[in-house]
Amino acid sequence: MAAKSHLTQDAAGGLFLLVVAGIALWGGADLSAGTLHQIGPGMLPRALAVLLGILGVVLLAGAFIGQGAVMDGWKWRGPFFVLGAAVTFALVIRPLGLTAAVPAAMIIAAFASDESSWRETLVFAVVMTIGCLLLFKTLLGLPIPVAPWLIDY
Repeated sequence: MAAKSHLTQDAAGGLFLLVVAGIALWGGADLSAGTLHQIGPGMLPRALAVLLGILGVVLLAGAFIGQGAVMDGWKWRGPFFVLGAAVTFALVIRPLGLTAAVPAAMIIAAFASDESSWRETLVFAVVMTIGCLLLFKTLLGLPIPVAPWLIDY
């Protein structure tokens, strides 16, 4: 009788990272990587996709070498709310600005885990909003709307 094969969490994670890396490489294939002296817009996405693929291979190899935890079932709560937070951020950033998009995304993402409390979620949302404003508007000077509904900017 043949031995029963079970997919471990490490193997599933490694396969997932390989799929994401492949999608990233495919999505950025049209972007020029440039050279190390003159970096193009495709250099960072390509480098991150390759690193992600390497990590996926390491996880997958580790799953075949050692005994990992067996997948006990798919939990959809985490991916659903994290993806929902990213989609909400993308839909809210232009009409309502950074001051509304960041807290909305943080609050929705908090539903991904039953271990987060409302107090820490709200503190984290405020800190992340201030950090994003400092980074993107002040330090980088990007033309991201801050609060067009309040200050028309």
